[in-house]
Parts: sequence; C-alpha cells; structure tokens
Amino acid sequence: MKFLIVEDNIGWSNRIKECVASLGESECAFDGEEGLYMAESNIYDLIIFDMILPKLNGSEFLVKLRQKSVCPAIAVSSLDSKSKIVEGLNLGADDYVVKPFDQEELRARIVAVLRRYNNNFSDIYTCDDVVMDFRNKMLSVRGEYVKLSGKAYEIVEFLIRNRNIIISKEQLFNRIWGNDSDTIMTVTEVYISSLRKKLDKFGVKDYIKTVKNIGYMWYDKPDR
Repeated sequence: MKFLIVEDNIGWSNRIKECVASLGESECAFDGEEGLYMAESNIYDLIIFDMILPKLNGSEFLVKLRQKSVCPAIAVSSLDSKSKIVEGLNLGADDYVVKPFDQEELRARIVAVLRRYNNNFSDIYTCDDVVMDFRNKMLSVRGEYVKLSGKAYEIVEFLIRNRNIIISKEQLFNRIWGNDSDTIMTVTEVYISSLRKKLDKFGVKDYIKTVKNIGYMWYDKPDR
C-alpha cells in the first residue's frame, strides 16, 4: 500500500511514518501546497495530514483535495476542540486524531478506514496455492517463497489489492513510478512479462491477466 503524509514537523512526520511502515510505503510532504500537488499527481491508498500546515492549511488542503479525489484521508492535529474536530469531519476527513496520539491507536484507526474503503484490505491474501503476506511483503506458492524485487512486489500487491478489477497501464505506471517519473510507460509491460515468467515456474502465471490495449488484472479464478 502507499501512503501520503502531509506534516510540516519532521518529528511527527516520522512518527506517522512508523505507524504505517508495516502496512506499506509512504511519501512525505511538508506543506499543504506540496501535499496537494503530490495527492493530485499520484495514486495513494490513504492520506494523513496535519490541520496546521504552511502555505495551505489543513482545511484548505482538504477542501481542494475533495474537489478532485475520494482518497481516504485522516486529519491529525493538536487542535482538539469539538468545533475543530467537527469541522474537519464535515469537510471530508474520514477520521480525526488528536495529538499527542498513541501510535497503536493511530495504526488501528488507519486500518479501520482502509477496511471501510477497500473490501480487499487484509494482512493476508490466500487463493488456492497462492499466499500474499502484505505485512511481511512475501508472496509464496505452495509454501515456496517467490523472490520479487521492490517494484515487482509493489505491482503484485497493487493488483491483488484491486483483484478482479482491470487496472489500466496508466494507473499502474502512475501508482508504481509516478506520473512525473523519467521512466517511460512501457516499463510496465517489461515488469508484467517478467512477473508472469516467475509465476509460470510455480504454475500460477494465469493469475495475472493482460487485457489487450487496456491493462492488467489479478484474476482469482485463472484457467486451470
């Protein structure tokens, strides 16, 4: 999974980063304008943002975000009055966590929001002989570990998290490399081809379907 943390205090940013480390990777922005640009330029599973930010405060950030995105977002702030919490939720935040927070509680709230948005969210995915351990970032077939590079793992996780849904080449490229990357989009074809070859050694390459001229899909019911 991929998270965006918008927090101008490096200490708090690092604490939030620790909270999501077992769930996936994270990227950080340190002001509201930078955070909004990143949110609009990339695909994230969840955004965690402070309500007090330079250049664009949390309320402004959230209003502009909701004009273009339904990505789940959690406000984290030292503003603990009832009116501020209600304001944040009414503007479109999916949860509001008051600083100082307990890291285990924040992680639990993050997981709860992810479950509401994503019916496929879990720590373990199992289908027949295939097991994906998202927390430990391990894919195995019949108990044998499938060695994957960082990008290859990210692709498999993204496809499994959105299984049985066609993911366009553009969506996959933007999610894994980012649309401001210097890499060309055909890199997705290279990685998918390599992944299918690896899975073919285990007899499960048909889980990854290529939809001609559109994109790819992790299919739970491959041809036998």
